[in-house]
Amino acid sequence: MGFKEHCFKKSLWLFHFGGASCNNCDIEILDCLTPRYDVERFGMVLVGSVRHADVLLVNGSINTKCRDRLLEIYKQAPKPIVVVAIGACGCTGGIFAEGNTFAGPVDKIIPVDVYIPGCPPKPEAILAGIVNFLNKN
Repeated sequence: MGFKEHCFKKSLWLFHFGGASCNNCDIEILDCLTPRYDVERFGMVLVGSVRHADVLLVNGSINTKCRDRLLEIYKQAPKPIVVVAIGACGCTGGIFAEGNTFAGPVDKIIPVDVYIPGCPPKPEAILAGIVNFLNKN
C-alpha cells in the first residue's frame, strides 16, 4: 500500500477554491453540507485553511487573475492532496473557455485526481465522485 492510499483511509477534510464562475457549483457544494446530503456522515468536513485539508475542491474556470492564487494554495497544501475539478468550467473551462482571460481548466494549472462534470453537477454526483475515488484507493 502506497503512502497516498494509506493517507486517505480516515475522514477527509475538504478545502473549497472557487475560480471565476457563475457560482452555481458553489451552491451545489454548499448543498452537500446541508442535512439532506450530509457529507459529514462520510467523515468529510469543510475546513477554512488548505493547510489542514486532504482534498482540494476546485470549481469555476481559471482565469489569469486567479491562476496565481490557485498555484499558491496548491503549494501550501500538505502532500499528498486529492484535487477534485468540479463542474464543466473546472473540467474544461465550460462557457468561459473562449474568453481572452481564460488561463485553462484546472488540470492545466495543477494535477487533478477526480473530475466531476456537469453544469452544475448535482450534490449526489459530487459525493459519488469523491466516494468512488476513495473506494478505488
